[in-house]
Amino acid sequence: MTRSAEDAQRSPGQLTSLLIDVSTEAVGAAGAHAGGVYLRSGTPGLLRLAVLTGLPGPLFRPWWRMHVDRPFPVADAYRLGVQVVLPNATETMRRYPQFAAGLPFQFGSLYVPVVGGSTTFGVLTVLCPSATDATELLHHRDRMVRLAEDLGASLRRLEDADPSSVAWDGEPVCVRQPGSRPPAGRAGGFAWDPVTDVVTADERLPGLLGVPADEFATSVRALADAVAPAETERVLTALRETAAGRPPPLPLYVRSEDGALRLVELWTPYAAPAPPGTPSGAHPVRGFVVDPGPGAAADAAADLLPEGVLCLDRLGLILYANPRAGQLLRRSRTQLLSRPLWEGVPWLNQPAVEDHLRSALLAPDPVRFHLAQPGPEGGEDRPAPHGSDAASREGAWLDVCVYPGPSVLTCTFRPANRVADGAADVAPEPVPGGSPAPASPVTASMAPLYRPIVLAIALSEAVTARQVAAVVVREVLPAFGGRRLAIYLLQDRHLYLSWESGFPTGFLAPFEGVGLDARIPGVETLTTGRPIFFDSMEQLAAAYPGIALDADEGARAFLPLIASGRPVGSCILGFDRSRSFSTEERTVLTALAGLIAHAMEKAQRYESEAALARGLQQALLPRRLSAHPRVETTGRYLPGTQGMEVGGDWYDVVEAGDGLALVIGDVQGHGVQAAATMGQLRSAVRAFALGDRPPDEVMSGTNHLLIDLDPGQFASCCYIRLDPVSGLARVARAGHPPPLLRHPDGHTEVLDLPGGVVLGVDRHAHYPVAELRIEPGAVLALYTDGLVERPGMDIDDGITALRVALSKVGAPASRPSRRTLAGIADRLTALARHTRDRPDDIALLLTTRRATDGGGR
Repeated sequence: MTRSAEDAQRSPGQLTSLLIDVSTEAVGAAGAHAGGVYLRSGTPGLLRLAVLTGLPGPLFRPWWRMHVDRPFPVADAYRLGVQVVLPNATETMRRYPQFAAGLPFQFGSLYVPVVGGSTTFGVLTVLCPSATDATELLHHRDRMVRLAEDLGASLRRLEDADPSSVAWDGEPVCVRQPGSRPPAGRAGGFAWDPVTDVVTADERLPGLLGVPADEFATSVRALADAVAPAETERVLTALRETAAGRPPPLPLYVRSEDGALRLVELWTPYAAPAPPGTPSGAHPVRGFVVDPGPGAAADAAADLLPEGVLCLDRLGLILYANPRAGQLLRRSRTQLLSRPLWEGVPWLNQPAVEDHLRSALLAPDPVRFHLAQPGPEGGEDRPAPHGSDAASREGAWLDVCVYPGPSVLTCTFRPANRVADGAADVAPEPVPGGSPAPASPVTASMAPLYRPIVLAIALSEAVTARQVAAVVVREVLPAFGGRRLAIYLLQDRHLYLSWESGFPTGFLAPFEGVGLDARIPGVETLTTGRPIFFDSMEQLAAAYPGIALDADEGARAFLPLIASGRPVGSCILGFDRSRSFSTEERTVLTALAGLIAHAMEKAQRYESEAALARGLQQALLPRRLSAHPRVETTGRYLPGTQGMEVGGDWYDVVEAGDGLALVIGDVQGHGVQAAATMGQLRSAVRAFALGDRPPDEVMSGTNHLLIDLDPGQFASCCYIRLDPVSGLARVARAGHPPPLLRHPDGHTEVLDLPGGVVLGVDRHAHYPVAELRIEPGAVLALYTDGLVERPGMDIDDGITALRVALSKVGAPASRPSRRTLAGIADRLTALARHTRDRPDDIALLLTTRRATDGGGR
């Protein structure tokens, strides 16, 4: 059982404090914009962002969760245990195009796995200014490696004390980088020990608070009263929360006795575990108080500017807003100050604005764009009562500029009709009753373009319908805040459910196999070729009376899946809450539906051709193995699942005089050519075996045949001529993995027999013959490399693992049944059968001798 972020913070707080300290130190050491720590979660294969330093969490929500198999640098660092260095956007696009398409800005990044002992806990990462090449970041990387090593050791100790403690299943804790605290004005620091309630202040704090040093009280209540007399309880609450391991994610802004703005920062330095008996919520707290000082004069000057001015810290908190900003944004200054931007101005919470803010936070250049305001909706969104002009009219345009800084983003707002060259339309909605804004040299937001690019890159690697649907769930739903997905595919003028996620159990069952004459939105979007959007379930119910509803509220989007003019199916996106779809979102979703349709059409074609390929391969394998009263054999073949080409693995059992020939082989490569070559070699080996030729002649003759055919391929093969009565086996190998032999007592060995080169390479190759004896009850295993090869693993390790598995599955009795040997074959291939992605074919042939002539057949 794992703990959420909230649980982790309510615990002794060591995990949260440790991650915050390491993340902020990494950012400072690398001179970075931001950084963070990803940790493993309670969901297998899923990483979660636990701490984010220097950036507002809501703007980076799509990157809060990361599957370890995704083509992203964080996933590679965790899964492969490697350091990833991306000095600039060019290198990021070259190596991780999907990641670069989502954050197409000029920045570099570093990723270092956090390992403790043999356990990989997560990844430490920083985002830093763009560099020319990787050498400029190597010094920073070395320092991050040391931090990651220390963090891994600390996490290992925490896990040893509590095995469930080092995992993260909540939202990230967003913290401010201490090094980026405002340098202007006066500042004083302090430390508070909650156990003794003693406050220790530096020499600057009493003077800043206007208290003589010799009269400065040392209790926490006295400190809170001196910092903000009118907000003592608020300051006390923040101090106590921090002592409990829950530091405020944003800086605390309060007012002094004379009404001046003050900034209070609090944090808990990570320390060793508290001694037994230490009260909970007793972590030492450090902090400082900043008085802006001369900045007040600058604020007064900015208050007189005709443009709106808004200042944000790097976590998105509004530090300053002049009266004109409140008027243009239709919010009072009290509604703006000390609030995150997306709370202070809710209608700015849209993809285009988020994209521009991410650019300003990660890249050095100013960002300019134009934005259409939504119409007033009453309540807090009414225009601020400070005059009126074009900016306060419904649908008015604003010219917005964002200037990045090391600690503060400065945003300016002007009515768009004051801009000489006009503006590019990046508005969430068309301007009601007005004309489109004129063209501008300023580039509009690329956010609408990046989402199709990201999806297209991800879909390029999906080859089955299941993989396509998984990509849509992973890439599309989070980008639009969706929670439900259903994909229907067209077959014989009926729609059949191919994939669904998030809908109540059984809700979609009545729509399975619905005909194209049904009047439901999922059908009509396909028959008309037009997407259908509903802002709420009430709208859906009104448009389609009597239709079954799965929730009392929530928006729905029905998208036609049409590829090259051919109907493929329909896609349904569901949202938990009512919402409107902007013109931009409707356009993007329609484009995404086209990408999904093409991917689904390709997947359907792939699956049809793959089924044909598998049928061809099975037809080339023997339907029945030659039998002998004293010998039992069984074979297994598993086709590869990656790609739709036929493989070249085969096995066979052939009568050879009064004995049996046991054969297994593997033609290099895949495709119809490999299958054809396999069929020719199998026929040749059978002909040689039926003539009871010695094993070395069988290999030499087959080698000559393959060279004469000249297919441009080679093959490995193992040929064994077995005497069923005596158990004598004569073996010849041509570059094939060694057989395994499990003795009746359970001891299993790898038969290190001499062999020659693969077939088809050297006409003069020699294939030595080795002899061995197979006792009754022993099991001989022949296999192809697909059973023992794994990416990143040595084949010898795979052979060893197969040997161990064979030794554990048990040997047939002296009078075994076919089911017994078949059961062993099933056990040895069980893992491969349940592996969804098999890059190669697998063939297995098992043989055992019976002690007597009769029975068991």
